[in-house]
Order: sequence, then C-alpha cells, then structure tokens
Amino acid sequence: MEIEIYADVVCPWCYIGKRRLEQALESYDGEVTVRYRPFQLDPSPVPEPQPLLDALGAKFGGPDRAQQMAEHVTGVAAGTGLKLDFGRAVAANTFDAHRLVAWATDQGRAGELVEALYRAHFTDGVDVGSRDALAALAAEVGLDAAEARRFLDSDERVAELTADLAAARQLGVTSVPTFVLAGKYAVTGAQEPATLLAALAEVQRRESGTD
Repeated sequence: MEIEIYADVVCPWCYIGKRRLEQALESYDGEVTVRYRPFQLDPSPVPEPQPLLDALGAKFGGPDRAQQMAEHVTGVAAGTGLKLDFGRAVAANTFDAHRLVAWATDQGRAGELVEALYRAHFTDGVDVGSRDALAALAAEVGLDAAEARRFLDSDERVAELTADLAAARQLGVTSVPTFVLAGKYAVTGAQEPATLLAALAEVQRRESGTD
C-alpha cells in the first residue's frame, strides 16, 4: 500500500503525525511505501531569520497566545517521544526544503531527510530556509553536500514543486498532516497510532476485496 503524506517540515503536528504513523506501522503486517508530498503552511517569504515564537505571536494574537500554543503541542509531542524547543526554533519558508526532499527522493533518502529537517527545525534551532543549512542536513543523511547546494542554487524542480503545491490544494488538502492511503482514502490530522492502524487495516480489507 502506498501512503502519501502531505506535510510541511515546520508543522509540529506533521512531525507528531509522522511519528505516530511510524508507531502504527510497527504493528501493521502489510507492506507499505511512504511518499512525501509537499504542502506549505505559509508560502510568504522570510527575508531574515526570525524567532518562531515571534512569528507565531504576530500571526495568532500575541506572545502569550503563541506561548500557550507552543506549550500545548510540546506536551503532546513529548507523549510520542519527540522533544520540541520552540524557544530555539526559527521561522522559515520551506520551498527549498521541499525541493530538497524531492531531490532526496530520487536517491532513496527522503525519509531520512524529512526526519532530519523536523529535528533541525524543532529541536536544534536550525534555519531550514537556509541553503547552507539544507546542504549540511543533506550531508547528515549521506547525500553529497556540494551536489545538494548546486541543486538548491539551480532552478531544478522549481516549476515541478510549484505545480505539486497547487495540485495539493486542488485535491482539497487544506490542513496537514493529511495521509492518503492507496491513492484514494484520506486521513487528516495527527491521529493516534491505533486510529491510523485501524485505517490501514480497513483500507487493506477494501482493496483486497475481503469482507
């Protein structure tokens, strides 16, 4: 079964959803292929690095509200074994990060790179909008940093990614994470592992034509 994950690497619920899916798959006996699909929560440019909490405060009603949101999602993430540090996180435009994931997909390293991007953004305070930082993360997962930087500095995959982002909207993806199972069944939100496991079993049953 193919599982397509529409997500953004600066979305904490996407990080949680990825980990919960991995936990669900530990108990799933079918074969799956995971494919990462791009989505941008905010396509606005970020000309200069800015603390994420400041950006969230400006968008969601002030610093107190931003802090409340951060504390809530940090607690939920901790329950899945993830450590989020909003105090270090830097706001970033993720267009280049998604391009790099597409490039890494061709080399069989998409999953490792996506995990590295989440960790870099939410735990290590790395600016994932920086091409230097992205090239370094590519190297961390066994890809060639110089080739990654050359790719990022080119216009490769720009038109393709722009089309992919538009296609996600046209398909009706408005919030992430969204998991599309077997190309036609959508599960939205960072669902609990048991919920995801039940969805996988139901889709497997429907696709195999068994009662």
